Amino acid sequence: MTRSEKRWNIIAHAVLIVFSILILFPIIWTIRTSFASDVIAYEIPPKLIFKPTIKNYMDIFVENNFLLYFRNSFIVSIVSTLISIPIASLAAYAFARYNVGGSKFRMLIIQTQMLPPVVLIIPLFVIFMKLGLTNTLTGLIISYLAFNLPFLIWTLIGFFESIPRSIEEAALIDGANRFVAFVRVVFPIAAPGIMAAAVFSFILCWNEFLFSLVLSGPGTATIPVRLAALQTSRGVLIGKLSAGVVIAILPIVILSQFIQKYLVRGLSFGAIK
Repeated sequence: MTRSEKRWNIIAHAVLIVFSILILFPIIWTIRTSFASDVIAYEIPPKLIFKPTIKNYMDIFVENNFLLYFRNSFIVSIVSTLISIPIASLAAYAFARYNVGGSKFRMLIIQTQMLPPVVLIIPLFVIFMKLGLTNTLTGLIISYLAFNLPFLIWTLIGFFESIPRSIEEAALIDGANRFVAFVRVVFPIAAPGIMAAAVFSFILCWNEFLFSLVLSGPGTATIPVRLAALQTSRGVLIGKLSAGVVIAILPIVILSQFIQKYLVRGLSFGAIK
């Protein structure tokens, strides 16, 4: 490596380190605040070195019943994802192989994502109220499912288009029908892309706020709604809020570590035919 290449290599690494620090700083500061007492959390200028405490974590579980909202978020996110992935996979496969509805119908699906959720929430609330689905986890699952399906279908179309048709034709020649060929041949090959879509679906459901705020109640609210409730007449309970945020991002961090390999493969799987 020449001197010029070494210099540019150092500059590139320095720039990456600076941007990494800028991206990670809010997360690091949130973790720091979650272990700070109320006095230290609001102190200006802030202290960087102090005796940490787990009081904030204890308070949100004991006083704010955070375990209930964590359970609600997990149930809604995982059930909605488990239902949406098979439906989206079959729909995307139909678009990729049979061009159902043509390019106009494809665009119509993605155009549904252009509508802001606030436009849909009032009619959705009226319908759910008449059906008795407000203040229920079932109602949240259905609403998340309806809102995320178009995005998942659009995402998975590219993955299935990247799979050569000759693989399915070989399965058909061996005696398999279309559905068997899809389940036993196409679906396993597209697993990295499907896994990536499942992760995105889980994250969208986990972080969703507006539908949960309007359609849920005290016993069915999710983590984002409960975190928003930590803004009280006394101000923002910054210590509890930081502890709640740390707990809220833990499942995503753990999930990404377990399926990182499949996620990276899935993000690039549909990019090249």
